[in-house]
Amino acid sequence: MSKKFSCIVAVCENRGIGINGDLPWKLKQELKYFSHTTKKVNDADKRNAVIMGRKTYFGVPESKRPLSERLNIVLTRNAAAYTFPPDVLVCGSLLEALHKLDSTDHGEYIENIWVVGGNSVYKEAMESDRCHRIYLTEIKKQFDCDAFFPEIPNSFVVIDNDPDTPSGVQEENGIQYVYKIYENKQQ
Repeated sequence: MSKKFSCIVAVCENRGIGINGDLPWKLKQELKYFSHTTKKVNDADKRNAVIMGRKTYFGVPESKRPLSERLNIVLTRNAAAYTFPPDVLVCGSLLEALHKLDSTDHGEYIENIWVVGGNSVYKEAMESDRCHRIYLTEIKKQFDCDAFFPEIPNSFVVIDNDPDTPSGVQEENGIQYVYKIYENKQQ
């Protein structure tokens, strides 16, 4: 059976998502939300998968990668050029990663699949009919960025937040942000 997946991203006013392989802002609570959301499972015997591009993976501080308590899947067309820990699943494309989750033992123990960046992975993900939701943190400020979030397709509309997704304006370090959830209505 083909599992659906969701994207999760924080985006500033100029659609920026990163600079020099790092986040342009320091928002501890927002990072905790990302961690909690991508780890959350209903079945304690399962865990979630996080799918990311190579630059996103290496943008995670070394002490924090691979992301704990989740199956890390890294997309790269040049796997031989990089060293990954044995518990990281390396795939050549998003389609290959989804196929492995559908058809191998990996998928049996996975509850939710999260796409966590970067730009080209988000773009391909949002164009897939398997993309169910986009969990988007809207940061109400502009930051210098060199990586940007693609346009969200028209098939996605804002829905009410999940019970454990905070509503209303959040603020940290003088930076305001809002958690939003978009759902694909063409499914």
